Amino acid sequence: MFIRSERLFLRPGWAEDWEELLGLLADEAVVRNLANVPWPYTAEDARSFIAMPQDHLLPRFLITVPSTDGARLVGGCGLSLLDGEVNLGYWIARGEWGQGYASEAARSVLGLAHTLGHRRVVASHYVDNAASGRVLEKVGFRRTGRVIERFGKGRGFASPTREYEVRFDSPGYCDDDDDAMAGLQAA
Repeated sequence: MFIRSERLFLRPGWAEDWEELLGLLADEAVVRNLANVPWPYTAEDARSFIAMPQDHLLPRFLITVPSTDGARLVGGCGLSLLDGEVNLGYWIARGEWGQGYASEAARSVLGLAHTLGHRRVVASHYVDNAASGRVLEKVGFRRTGRVIERFGKGRGFASPTREYEVRFDSPGYCDDDDDAMAGLQAA
């Protein structure tokens, strides 16, 4: 599965991506904000992530920025199950922060989640990562009012996380992305 947004191309990871992925995630400032990525991040971690099978209802993507010189990897975004619920997660390499890539990728994956028929998507961020909360709110998530402790492999301990959700008020369809995104409803 692939997604093309205004500036980005989201695609599955390929075997040859492991070294570039390792280079971007060998950064504690990035990994400390991710619940399921270990620190230190190793070559084996990168290869294992790339080799994981894809679930067509819970796709995950590498985020690339296409150019005439090829495409450079800038992050990752996808859906997973968290406590039995569809969860949106994302990360952006430190050198690419502040470019709007997280919002653009998250918005694209959220549109796909709606198209796939998911009626509710959750997300969370560590409370000391306010920038991630701004991304979530920008793409339509609303706070649930819950703050819970969540263990982070990159941190090595549990930290408070703020929970968010998006509810779609109608089933998804593929005809028009603007109409699909209009189906977002605050909880």
